[in-house]
Amino acid sequence: MILKNVCFYNEVFEKEVADFRIENGRITEIGIMDEPGRDMSGLTALPGFIDIHIHGGAGSDFSDASVEAVDAISCYLAKCGVTSFCGTSMTLDNETLTKIVKCAREYMGKETGAKLVGINLEGPFLSYEKKGAQNGAFVRSGTLAEFNQLFADSGESVKIITIAPEAFDSGAFIKEASKKCAVAIGHTSANSDQAQKAIDLGITHATHLYNAMTGMTHREAGVVGTVMDNEKVMCELICDGGHVCPAVVRNTFKILGADRVCVISDSMRGAGLGAGEFDLGGQTTYVHENGKYAVLKDGTIAASITNVFDEFKNLLDFGIDFKTALKSCTINPARAIGLQEEIGSLAPNKAADIVFVDESLNIKEVYIYGTRA
Repeated sequence: MILKNVCFYNEVFEKEVADFRIENGRITEIGIMDEPGRDMSGLTALPGFIDIHIHGGAGSDFSDASVEAVDAISCYLAKCGVTSFCGTSMTLDNETLTKIVKCAREYMGKETGAKLVGINLEGPFLSYEKKGAQNGAFVRSGTLAEFNQLFADSGESVKIITIAPEAFDSGAFIKEASKKCAVAIGHTSANSDQAQKAIDLGITHATHLYNAMTGMTHREAGVVGTVMDNEKVMCELICDGGHVCPAVVRNTFKILGADRVCVISDSMRGAGLGAGEFDLGGQTTYVHENGKYAVLKDGTIAASITNVFDEFKNLLDFGIDFKTALKSCTINPARAIGLQEEIGSLAPNKAADIVFVDESLNIKEVYIYGTRA
């Protein structure tokens, strides 16, 4: 397939116009071609968006541990311009987590929408005090034995695991687990010294920055200030306008720059469905009319109901420049999970995951591996 006159953002996220040759699901050539093809004039091509932290949407949850549920999420995301995602589990018992990772392993390669490119284990080795909407009954101390079992049962497809390093003797865990996936700090009561020690041992990722972690003050950096101060740490950021206020979003990008923020949805099964009551990890959450996120009965913020493409547009409204906003939704999350050579930008030899938008940023066409979704 040849797409002609494609206005697109190239590998360094600068705008240009060229023709695309797509073969066997990949972009094989970008340039001016003396061959007929489909004229894409009037549209702009963006790299497929990537969500590395999503629990669910369209009535389904990754933790349902069913192929049907994961496929429903996959189809929902494709309609939202998200072409790759990491299904994210909740803090649950080992038997349930094992079912979840085995289900994901079975489903990979059978997607009918967005590609399931990995698993994000959000817990269960967290701080009870900072559990947020996680079920405290299943919070426990981390063991390499349990992690290694889940990693093996997943077909080695776990890309991220979130831990609270201060909640257990985590040194050996971080050293060994970080050889297999990104180890993230999150749902944590760690102080700055504890956070820095964990980073020195191998933590390279921060789970939903600001939320469920110790904040930064002028006398104690906390987890927030410590991860910001370490350039090797990638930071997730929920940009629904509710989890983190726009002014803080702007300041975060000023500190972290264009290459360290990974926009995530952290959405749950109620995403795309409007107001209602929805299960999240065995707990009831509530989405109110015109709400930006789901909450527990006591008002605790539970999860988002947005998607990464809508967050991208939020970033533009918040004043983040187009290039920086786009990178935070595409190549940055790809790099965070080690897939930057496969997805995250439009370049020869990479997957033909493309989102075509009009001048008002309305999604017109979505391609996943070169096939229109």
